[in-house]
Amino acid sequence: MRYDLVILDNDGVLCDSEPISNRVLAEYLTELGHPTTFDDSVRDFLGTAAHHIHDVILARTGKLLPDGFDDLFHARVFAAFEAELTAVAGAEAMLKALAATGTRYCLASSAHHSWIRTALDRAGLRDRLPEAAIFSAQDVGRGKPAPDLFLHAARVMGVPPERCAVVEDSPNGVLAARAAGMDVYGYAALTPAGRLTAAGPTALFTDMADLLALLGLDGPGAAR
Repeated sequence: MRYDLVILDNDGVLCDSEPISNRVLAEYLTELGHPTTFDDSVRDFLGTAAHHIHDVILARTGKLLPDGFDDLFHARVFAAFEAELTAVAGAEAMLKALAATGTRYCLASSAHHSWIRTALDRAGLRDRLPEAAIFSAQDVGRGKPAPDLFLHAARVMGVPPERCAVVEDSPNGVLAARAAGMDVYGYAALTPAGRLTAAGPTALFTDMADLLALLGLDGPGAAR
């Protein structure tokens, strides 16, 4: 099937930020008295909006995270991005290939707008994503697994949900895309394939070079 719009997650799909942000989050929560390993952070928080961290800690401990938690967490992550962040292997080539085939694409992330742009800048991908093609859960008030963000992106881009394909690396992202009535392709690089499979993706892949084939863009006549 040829799609009219490809909706891309950012963290873990375009920017290799998940290892960095989950390491920083685990360290910060542990520092605050909520022992958290890197694997715990990936399991519990990958692909979720910032408010989910607060919700999980409150539900588990009955305690609120301190005022300013989000600001300090973001500051620590941005400092680590400055030193370490790169694009996901093959992500820039994938974006170039989408453009070359005339396939429209956009970004839809649970992260804040400031986080998205900082990550794209550090990864060298900002010029591949115009402002009008960047969407955040801030725009709709609810992050994944709610379908709101993907439906909002499709509506703004003027494409029916059934003509959209989503590329995600988290179970919550897969669930959100399915709830939006969109096909979804799970990138199983950091997230264990079994966790993505349980969420019900259209297909899984582990190499960005394989995505174009899944999207039907690598065969004769793929370019428009």
